[in-house]
Amino acid sequence: MLDKPEGPTSHDVVSRCRWLCATRKVGHAGTLDPMATGVLLVGVGRATRLLTHLVGADKTYSATIRLGEGTTTEDAQGEFTATPGVPDREVLLAGGPALQDAVASLTGEVQQVPSAVSALKVDGKRAHAKVRDGEEFELAPRPVTVYSFEVLDRRPSTGASGTETLDLDVRVRVSSGTYVRALARDLGRALGSEGHLVALRREAVGGFTLDLAAPLQELVEVREGGGLPAHLPVVPMGEVARRVLPVGRLDDAAVARVRNGMQVTPAAEPAWEGDPSRALTVDQAGRAALLDEAGELVAVATRAGERWQPTTVFPPATGAGS
Repeated sequence: MLDKPEGPTSHDVVSRCRWLCATRKVGHAGTLDPMATGVLLVGVGRATRLLTHLVGADKTYSATIRLGEGTTTEDAQGEFTATPGVPDREVLLAGGPALQDAVASLTGEVQQVPSAVSALKVDGKRAHAKVRDGEEFELAPRPVTVYSFEVLDRRPSTGASGTETLDLDVRVRVSSGTYVRALARDLGRALGSEGHLVALRREAVGGFTLDLAAPLQELVEVREGGGLPAHLPVVPMGEVARRVLPVGRLDDAAVARVRNGMQVTPAAEPAWEGDPSRALTVDQAGRAALLDEAGELVAVATRAGERWQPTTVFPPATGAGS
């Protein structure tokens, strides 16, 4: 679990981790743009098979939104498309209701037009590639959920275009697939202006928070000094699953059957951690993590009537990088 610095792409981080761990079997759960920092979940060895079950977790970000300027990329790295400034900037600074109303309109279940520089495909081509090549296109809105949208601070600023702008420090918790840069764009437009991101930091992915993450550069320095793998910030797969899925324990006989791809029958129903009903209500995809009595992850399974069907099975650990 890493704290990604500003600059490298998520793929760059994966490449560094391959060097750090001396294996090519490395992947990540959820891309962070080069300008963004914060939590990046990286799987190594067997754990790469768990990543697909982490991508859909809710995410929490802190960000700085600049109102009064729009850019081609909806962040500070793009070219200016409009610099209208901020109508009633002093009123917004004083805490007028217009800002509260605009934030409220973007909170909850909303239809969001994805960022134009996303990795979504349009006619077989990535949207960001179309932007780079100067092609015009439209993306259809998609349903997303903004669970919370807090304005932490606001202050006057002068944008890179010389326009009088307004900076907002915000914190949002959103569903997977939500574009925070699109929230910045839409907030600006809701206030009769434009908006873009000037800073973005991912504070959490599901139950994984920044306080658990290790700065990438620190790991690189340890590796260059002959350290690792002991210094790697490794979270056991059973604990990873516990933070994003309901968890049930299996006895040894059930573990053997599941590792052979067999279903868990009502007679071998897992012993659920916490409220037993949690297994049916927490994960919207109907998934649960099945652990053995020692707490090792055996499988991720999906509810099938009264049974659990293993969808991703994990063999027993055989050593580092397995």
